Amino acid sequence: MKAVVMAGGEGTRLRPMTANQPKPMLPVVNRPIMEHVLLLLRRHGFDETVVTVQFLASMVRNYFGDGEDFGMSLQYATEETPLGTAGSVRNAEDALRDQPFLVISGDAITDIDLSDLVRFHKDSGALVTVGLTRVPDPLEFGIIIAGEDGRIQRFLEKPTWGQVFSDTVNTGIYVMEPEVLAEVPVGEMADWSGDVFPRLLERGAPLYGYIADGYWEDVGTHESYLKAQADVLLGRVQAEIDGFEVSPGVWVAEGAEVDPDATLSGPLAIGDYAKIEGGAQVREYTVVGSNVVVKEGAFLHRAVVHSNVYVGAGATLRGCVVGKNTDVMRAARVEESAVVGDECVIEPEAYVSASVKVYPFKTIEAGAVVNTSVIWESRGQRTLFGPRGVSGLVNVEITPELCVRLASAYATTLRKGTTVTTSRDVSRAARALKRAVHGALNASAINVVDLEAQPLPVARFETARSEYSGGIALRTTPGDLQSIDIIFLDSDGADMSQTAQRRLERVFSRQEYRRAFPGEIAELSYPPRVVEAYTHALLRAIDMNGVRGAGLKVVVDCAGGTASLVLPGLLGRIGVDVLTVNNRLDEAAPTQSLAQVRAGMQRLAELVSSSRAAFGVRFDPVGERIALVDDKGALVSDERALLVVLDLVAAERRSGRVALPVTTTRVAERVCRFHSVQVDWTPTSLHGLYEATAAEDVIFAGDGRGGFVVPEFSRSIDGIAAFARLTGLVARTRLTLSQIDARIPVAHLLKRSMPTPWAAKGSVMRIVVEEAGERRVDTTDGVRVEEPDGGWILVLPDPSDAVTHLWAEGTDSDSAQALLDQWAAVVARAGR
Repeated sequence: MKAVVMAGGEGTRLRPMTANQPKPMLPVVNRPIMEHVLLLLRRHGFDETVVTVQFLASMVRNYFGDGEDFGMSLQYATEETPLGTAGSVRNAEDALRDQPFLVISGDAITDIDLSDLVRFHKDSGALVTVGLTRVPDPLEFGIIIAGEDGRIQRFLEKPTWGQVFSDTVNTGIYVMEPEVLAEVPVGEMADWSGDVFPRLLERGAPLYGYIADGYWEDVGTHESYLKAQADVLLGRVQAEIDGFEVSPGVWVAEGAEVDPDATLSGPLAIGDYAKIEGGAQVREYTVVGSNVVVKEGAFLHRAVVHSNVYVGAGATLRGCVVGKNTDVMRAARVEESAVVGDECVIEPEAYVSASVKVYPFKTIEAGAVVNTSVIWESRGQRTLFGPRGVSGLVNVEITPELCVRLASAYATTLRKGTTVTTSRDVSRAARALKRAVHGALNASAINVVDLEAQPLPVARFETARSEYSGGIALRTTPGDLQSIDIIFLDSDGADMSQTAQRRLERVFSRQEYRRAFPGEIAELSYPPRVVEAYTHALLRAIDMNGVRGAGLKVVVDCAGGTASLVLPGLLGRIGVDVLTVNNRLDEAAPTQSLAQVRAGMQRLAELVSSSRAAFGVRFDPVGERIALVDDKGALVSDERALLVVLDLVAAERRSGRVALPVTTTRVAERVCRFHSVQVDWTPTSLHGLYEATAAEDVIFAGDGRGGFVVPEFSRSIDGIAAFARLTGLVARTRLTLSQIDARIPVAHLLKRSMPTPWAAKGSVMRIVVEEAGERRVDTTDGVRVEEPDGGWILVLPDPSDAVTHLWAEGTDSDSAQALLDQWAAVVARAGR
């Protein structure tokens, strides 16, 4: 008698284990499930077998071949599209016409007596005999009632508890007469239990059930997958285990190396050529695959580790599954019921929480705590916050579900009944995700004042102006239409401090969110005249003397962003001749690529030159940063723009202090010294710049990337306020922007970014300090080493990526390049 093994299943409930391999190829104690099935068939004399394949069929064919290695003859019947359990067998009809045949699933572990099943079929004269077994929970299986003689009386596929009338279920093992195939339509989807058998039963065909006494486990869930491993190790099912039983329940395969100082507590199995180092603990119900390396101090308990996995020193794996070719690095932890797919990297000290699914080819960053499944994202991040708040791909990394959890965590850090603001840019994604934020905040007893689409400086101003506890702003990531940033504001409208970020991250990682009682559900409201209040306060704070009489002409590019909501009213009150372009909200382009920005700047330069304007300014899409064009129509780089505006402010004020990040060229010091102004060097973060502007004598701050702070109005970066202040300064000076730029010395500042593993960042910074020797070292942010000739190098680890940034400034381009190369070599050597 021939056998048919159905091996076309995708096993969707077992993902990510089945994301890139068919379910029958999943290993149970280091053998594919289907191999266990074939060995069972061979034990009962089935040496000719047809295998039906569909999903990733080539993987099945390549592994089993023609069956010679298994002492069998295998043929394959390939489905172009899924045909169901009956349709797949009908697809193999050519090999099954002349005699009865046995059908068995290729993705269940069993030792049912197939010989006795065949004998029963022949003795009963059945058209179809269905293998049956009794299970405690029949909800996921087809229930069958049979009479005392075994004749089937009723079928019910996957019932509810109200429909359960038996605990006897269909195992998916059948013996059939060849004429049954005529009942299955050719090339169409059809199932035995759902379609064919009920139809045969209605016609009175002889269908019989054989209640088997053997073991049967449908490996359909992660829990049943782990259970099948344990049952094989315990000997509850007759199955072959590779290797030698070196002590009771401890199986070690050929070529495996187990250090005498390793602890093995069976039952467990270790695959061929695996290596278990001294000090490692491999505990009960663990299966270690082929070529796996388990380093010193690692702890594995009830873990299933597929082939070619590296388990680092001190790593902990409990009740989890780790897919093939994955690296679990030093001191990482993977907890109960978690599944890590193939070819992932779990970096040092990362923590994968219970029941989390990490899909293939993902990286979990060092120190990351992962509480939710990593499916579409490329990485599980070490920290929630990056340099732009919480950032990621829309509907991949930043989903409505994530927004709900984030907002719930944020609300949990606030007192019930407090009020926060929300705002967004012009994008539809920000609008949709903001609605998810609203629901979560209100459900956590936090009132929301929605500012709708507003420039980010206006949102900051409104949050600081009223009695609000903070705010959330959503904006498209600059230069990336597919991504979004969620920015959390404090009660002053500034970016949330690192201390507050860590507190929010702790709540988020523990998922201990506060919920309001029904009577505490908060409100959503929309405040009036926000833009008018901002404009009025701005013109009161900034010196606009001399503007109306100066006869200035300015070209302004709003870039289709939210600045266009404020500028018309502001410009009308300033009294300058303005040519405005892109003064509209453009939902289709909430940000622009570098090429689009350059094209826009070139167009602005042409307009400034042709209109003989004093200068041109281009806003970013949220009105936070500006780019300048001088009176000759020349583009002014961000670095030079900082120096030009700094010179204008310092020349007019002639005293006070300015706050600049440590990455700024030291030419700024020379400009300030000339005008008797002092420089305070700050960390590179926006919050560091914000804190530095708290002093009353700070007259200016800028970040060198188009961001300017006007301290007399606000301590946050504000492109609209910077434009207004620049207009007043230019109106009162007798010099043009090009003349000011020409008198400022040229800076020779270079930057380079170098990949650095997270685990090596600390040692890199230590070695940089050691290499500095007797030279002066500044640790305001990173490590800045000053050279005797006035040059300097700054080494700064990136807070969110495995990268180290270097800035080098010299007296000329050659000395700056030499300095950069010298210290880049130090960082490269230290990061190995």
